[in-house]
Amino acid sequence: MRKEYPIPPCTGLRIDVKAGQHIAVIDPEGGQVADFFAQGAENPGEFLSPGVTIDCNASLRLHIGDILYSNLYRPMLELLADDVGEHDLLHPCCCKEMYDFFYHNGEGHPNCLDNINGALGQSNPTITPVNLFMHTKIHSDGSISVEKPLSRAGDKIVFRARMDMALGIAACSVRESKCNSGACTPIHVVIDSGEEA
Repeated sequence: MRKEYPIPPCTGLRIDVKAGQHIAVIDPEGGQVADFFAQGAENPGEFLSPGVTIDCNASLRLHIGDILYSNLYRPMLELLADDVGEHDLLHPCCCKEMYDFFYHNGEGHPNCLDNINGALGQSNPTITPVNLFMHTKIHSDGSISVEKPLSRAGDKIVFRARMDMALGIAACSVRESKCNSGACTPIHVVIDSGEEA
């Protein structure tokens, strides 16, 4: 069974998935980041952890075949296919305070923290998601810079769920930098039985 979920710009969505299902996250127009978060269906206190994923894979990058881990060091997702090969495991969700700090415009600005919390019915003070399609360049001196995403129209990344979970996915709201190529566009998600992606 195949289900499609459009996520309009600057919004978030909850999607419940079962172990074994495939999750395709698609950038329909190119150059758009998707903040990707997940909680265990049986234990919402177990959630997708980029930090643990870095630790277990000994890498700041995701590669096909990698496992994405929970905060309890249990497998949550397996990376099956990736058209882009450049995603961010470092940055937290954008939030009111971030917009105030960098752009002085946080009041009323849509943000991924609120959008994911709202989709999941949570009130997490901060969320560090896997920022799909986000291009964070790590320089030799240890500094980082956010560059324009490398994703082109229709590019996707595909995971297999390793447990039942609730996804919280947001089409990132940053238009003030290169993060989303200077404009916010939709994200599209396809969930299927695992027989096709």
